[in-house]
Amino acid sequence: MTDCPESREPARPMNRARPADECTAEAVGLAAVGLGFRLPDSCAAGLAAYLVLLMKWNRVMNLVGPGDWRTVFETLIIDSLHLARFLEALPLPEKALTLDLGAGAGLPGVALRMLWRRGEYVMVESREKRALFLRAVLAAVPLPGVSVFHGRAEDCLGRAAPPDLVVSRAFLPWPRVLSLVAGAVAAQGHCVFLTLEPLPRTLPGGWFAAREESYTVRGDTRFFWLIQKISVSQG
Repeated sequence: MTDCPESREPARPMNRARPADECTAEAVGLAAVGLGFRLPDSCAAGLAAYLVLLMKWNRVMNLVGPGDWRTVFETLIIDSLHLARFLEALPLPEKALTLDLGAGAGLPGVALRMLWRRGEYVMVESREKRALFLRAVLAAVPLPGVSVFHGRAEDCLGRAAPPDLVVSRAFLPWPRVLSLVAGAVAAQGHCVFLTLEPLPRTLPGGWFAAREESYTVRGDTRFFWLIQKISVSQG
Protein backbone atom coordinates (compact mmCIF):
# COMPACT_ATOMS: atom_id res chain seq x y z
CA MET A 1 0.00 0.00 0.00
CA THR A 2 1.34 3.35 -1.01
CA ASP A 3 1.49 6.10 1.62
CA CYS A 4 -0.28 9.34 0.74
CA PRO A 5 2.13 12.21 0.18
CA GLU A 6 2.15 15.05 2.71
CA SER A 7 0.34 18.21 1.72
CA ARG A 8 2.69 20.93 0.46
CA GLU A 9 0.19 23.81 0.60
CA PRO A 10 1.65 26.88 2.27
CA ALA A 11 0.46 27.55 5.78
CA ARG A 12 -2.22 30.21 5.95
CA PRO A 13 -1.68 33.10 8.32
CA MET A 14 -3.94 33.08 11.35
CA ASN A 15 -6.41 35.94 11.63
CA ARG A 16 -5.94 37.26 15.12
CA ALA A 17 -9.04 39.10 16.26
CA ARG A 18 -8.52 42.24 18.28
CA PRO A 19 -9.55 42.09 21.92
CA ALA A 20 -13.15 43.19 22.35
CA ASP A 21 -12.17 46.33 24.27
CA GLU A 22 -8.82 47.19 22.75
CA CYS A 23 -7.83 50.83 23.14
CA THR A 24 -7.78 52.13 19.59
CA ALA A 25 -8.36 55.57 18.10
CA GLU A 26 -11.75 54.40 16.84
CA ALA A 27 -12.76 53.08 20.26
CA VAL A 28 -11.67 56.29 21.96
CA GLY A 29 -13.54 58.40 19.43
CA LEU A 30 -16.73 56.41 19.98
CA ALA A 31 -16.33 56.62 23.75
CA ALA A 32 -16.04 60.41 23.46
CA VAL A 33 -19.17 60.62 21.31
CA GLY A 34 -21.01 58.66 23.96
CA LEU A 35 -20.09 61.36 26.45
CA GLY A 36 -21.07 64.26 24.21
CA PHE A 37 -17.73 65.10 22.59
CA ARG A 38 -16.59 64.72 19.00
CA LEU A 39 -12.81 64.45 18.80
CA PRO A 40 -10.59 65.16 15.79
CA ASP A 41 -9.02 61.96 14.47
CA SER A 42 -5.55 63.11 15.52
CA CYS A 43 -6.76 63.72 19.07
CA ALA A 44 -8.45 60.32 19.32
CA ALA A 45 -5.26 58.64 18.09
CA GLY A 46 -3.15 60.60 20.57
CA LEU A 47 -5.44 59.76 23.46
CA ALA A 48 -5.39 56.08 22.51
CA ALA A 49 -1.58 56.06 22.50
CA TYR A 50 -1.52 57.87 25.86
CA LEU A 51 -4.03 55.47 27.42
CA VAL A 52 -2.11 52.41 26.23
CA LEU A 53 1.06 53.82 27.80
CA LEU A 54 -0.78 54.81 30.97
CA MET A 55 -2.23 51.32 31.41
CA LYS A 56 1.19 49.75 30.83
CA TRP A 57 2.94 51.94 33.41
CA ASN A 58 0.01 51.71 35.79
CA ARG A 59 0.63 48.02 36.30
CA VAL A 60 3.90 48.77 38.08
CA MET A 61 3.43 52.36 39.37
CA ASN A 62 -0.25 52.61 40.34
CA LEU A 63 -0.61 55.95 38.57
CA VAL A 64 -4.40 56.01 38.47
CA GLY A 65 -5.44 53.07 40.63
CA PRO A 66 -6.94 49.85 39.29
CA GLY A 67 -9.05 50.00 36.18
CA ASP A 68 -9.17 49.64 32.43
CA TRP A 69 -8.65 52.32 29.79
CA ARG A 70 -12.37 52.91 29.33
CA THR A 71 -12.89 53.58 33.04
CA VAL A 72 -9.97 56.01 33.04
CA PHE A 73 -11.39 57.75 29.97
CA GLU A 74 -14.91 58.05 31.36
CA THR A 75 -13.90 59.13 34.89
CA LEU A 76 -10.63 61.05 34.47
CA ILE A 77 -9.93 62.08 30.88
CA ILE A 78 -13.49 63.38 30.62
CA ASP A 79 -12.39 66.21 32.94
CA SER A 80 -9.81 67.29 30.37
CA LEU A 81 -12.43 67.43 27.61
CA HIS A 82 -14.66 69.67 29.72
CA LEU A 83 -11.65 71.74 30.78
CA ALA A 84 -10.63 72.40 27.18
CA ARG A 85 -14.03 73.97 26.54
CA PHE A 86 -13.79 75.97 29.75
CA LEU A 87 -10.33 77.38 29.01
CA GLU A 88 -11.16 78.24 25.41
CA ALA A 89 -13.53 80.93 26.68
CA LEU A 90 -10.99 82.60 28.99
CA PRO A 91 -9.38 85.93 28.08
CA LEU A 92 -5.83 84.56 28.11
CA PRO A 93 -2.95 85.93 26.02
CA GLU A 94 -2.24 84.04 22.81
CA LYS A 95 1.20 83.12 24.17
CA ALA A 96 -0.02 82.39 27.69
CA LEU A 97 2.17 80.44 30.09
CA THR A 98 0.32 77.74 32.03
CA LEU A 99 1.72 75.84 35.00
CA ASP A 100 0.04 72.54 35.88
CA LEU A 101 0.99 71.95 39.51
CA GLY A 102 1.29 68.35 40.67
CA ALA A 103 0.81 66.98 37.16
CA GLY A 104 1.01 63.34 38.33
CA ALA A 105 -0.04 60.95 35.58
CA GLY A 106 -0.72 63.79 33.14
CA LEU A 107 -4.32 64.36 34.14
CA PRO A 108 -5.65 66.75 33.13
CA GLY A 109 -2.62 68.10 31.23
CA VAL A 110 -1.83 65.50 28.55
CA ALA A 111 -5.38 65.05 27.30
CA LEU A 112 -6.11 68.76 27.66
CA ARG A 113 -3.23 69.76 25.39
CA MET A 114 -4.47 67.54 22.61
CA LEU A 115 -7.44 69.90 22.32
CA TRP A 116 -6.34 73.22 23.85
CA ARG A 117 -2.98 74.36 22.45
CA ARG A 118 -2.68 78.01 23.52
CA GLY A 119 0.79 79.16 24.60
CA GLU A 120 3.24 77.13 26.67
CA TYR A 121 2.16 74.46 29.12
CA VAL A 122 4.48 73.17 31.87
CA MET A 123 3.62 70.03 33.83
CA VAL A 124 5.22 70.43 37.25
CA GLU A 125 5.87 67.20 39.13
CA SER A 126 8.18 66.63 42.10
CA ARG A 127 8.02 62.81 42.13
CA GLU A 128 10.78 61.36 39.97
CA LYS A 129 8.93 58.31 38.63
CA ARG A 130 5.91 60.34 37.61
CA ALA A 131 8.09 62.95 35.95
CA LEU A 132 9.81 60.09 34.09
CA PHE A 133 6.42 58.79 32.97
CA LEU A 134 5.37 62.23 31.72
CA ARG A 135 8.55 62.52 29.66
CA ALA A 136 7.92 59.05 28.22
CA VAL A 137 4.44 60.22 27.20
CA LEU A 138 5.81 63.30 25.45
CA ALA A 139 8.35 61.13 23.62
CA ALA A 140 5.58 58.83 22.38
CA VAL A 141 2.91 61.46 21.82
CA PRO A 142 4.60 64.78 20.95
CA LEU A 143 2.63 67.80 22.16
CA PRO A 144 4.01 71.13 20.89
CA GLY A 145 4.52 73.70 23.60
CA VAL A 146 4.41 71.17 26.45
CA SER A 147 7.28 70.41 28.81
CA VAL A 148 7.91 68.72 32.16
CA PHE A 149 9.51 70.41 35.17
CA HIS A 150 10.83 67.83 37.64
CA GLY A 151 10.94 69.61 40.96
CA ARG A 152 8.91 71.46 43.55
CA ALA A 153 6.26 73.94 42.54
CA GLU A 154 8.07 76.63 44.52
CA ASP A 155 11.21 76.13 42.47
CA CYS A 156 9.35 76.25 39.17
CA LEU A 157 7.50 79.43 40.19
CA GLY A 158 10.83 80.99 41.09
CA ARG A 159 12.43 80.21 37.73
CA ALA A 160 9.59 80.56 35.24
CA ALA A 161 8.18 83.77 33.87
CA PRO A 162 5.02 84.90 35.68
CA PRO A 163 2.36 82.37 34.65
CA ASP A 164 -0.88 83.62 33.17
CA LEU A 165 -2.69 80.49 34.33
CA VAL A 166 -2.17 77.97 37.12
CA VAL A 167 -4.05 74.66 36.98
CA SER A 168 -4.48 72.63 40.16
CA ARG A 169 -6.13 69.28 40.63
CA ALA A 170 -5.68 67.59 44.02
CA PHE A 171 -2.27 69.26 44.41
CA LEU A 172 -2.71 71.12 47.70
CA PRO A 173 -5.76 72.58 49.46
CA TRP A 174 -6.86 75.56 47.37
CA PRO A 175 -6.03 78.25 50.00
CA ARG A 176 -2.44 76.99 50.11
CA VAL A 177 -2.21 77.06 46.32
CA LEU A 178 -3.39 80.67 46.21
CA SER A 179 -0.89 81.58 48.91
CA LEU A 180 1.89 79.76 47.05
CA VAL A 181 1.29 81.45 43.69
CA ALA A 182 0.11 84.89 44.87
CA GLY A 183 3.46 86.59 44.36
CA ALA A 184 4.33 84.72 41.18
CA VAL A 185 1.36 84.88 38.78
CA ALA A 186 1.06 87.61 36.18
CA ALA A 187 -1.07 90.68 36.78
CA GLN A 188 -4.70 89.57 36.56
CA GLY A 189 -3.44 85.99 36.38
CA HIS A 190 -5.86 83.10 36.71
CA CYS A 191 -6.03 79.94 38.81
CA VAL A 192 -8.29 77.08 37.77
CA PHE A 193 -9.16 74.42 40.31
CA LEU A 194 -10.70 71.05 39.46
CA THR A 195 -12.73 70.09 42.51
CA LEU A 196 -15.73 68.23 43.87
CA GLU A 197 -17.00 71.21 45.88
CA PRO A 198 -18.79 74.42 44.83
CA LEU A 199 -16.90 77.70 44.90
CA PRO A 200 -16.56 79.10 48.45
CA ARG A 201 -18.26 82.39 49.26
CA THR A 202 -15.13 84.06 50.61
CA LEU A 203 -11.60 84.08 49.21
CA PRO A 204 -8.26 85.29 50.55
CA GLY A 205 -7.42 88.96 49.97
CA GLY A 206 -6.07 89.77 46.54
CA TRP A 207 -8.30 87.28 44.70
CA PHE A 208 -11.83 87.25 43.35
CA ALA A 209 -14.10 84.55 41.96
CA ALA A 210 -14.38 85.11 38.21
CA ARG A 211 -16.37 82.07 37.14
CA GLU A 212 -17.63 78.66 38.17
CA GLU A 213 -18.81 75.75 36.02
CA SER A 214 -20.18 72.35 36.95
CA TYR A 215 -20.75 69.11 35.05
CA THR A 216 -21.71 65.54 35.89
CA VAL A 217 -19.61 62.37 35.68
CA ARG A 218 -21.39 59.11 36.38
CA GLY A 219 -23.97 60.88 38.53
CA ASP A 220 -21.46 62.95 40.55
CA THR A 221 -21.13 66.73 40.17
CA ARG A 222 -17.69 68.19 39.54
CA PHE A 223 -16.63 71.83 39.40
CA PHE A 224 -14.16 74.21 37.81
CA TRP A 225 -13.34 77.32 39.79
CA LEU A 226 -11.78 80.29 38.02
CA ILE A 227 -10.13 82.54 40.59
CA GLN A 228 -8.42 85.68 39.35
CA LYS A 229 -5.79 87.89 40.91
CA ILE A 230 -6.85 91.44 41.64
CA SER A 231 -4.53 93.87 39.90
CA VAL A 232 -3.33 97.09 41.54
CA SER A 233 -5.58 99.14 39.29
CA GLN A 234 -8.59 97.00 40.22
CA GLY A 235 -7.82 97.30 43.91
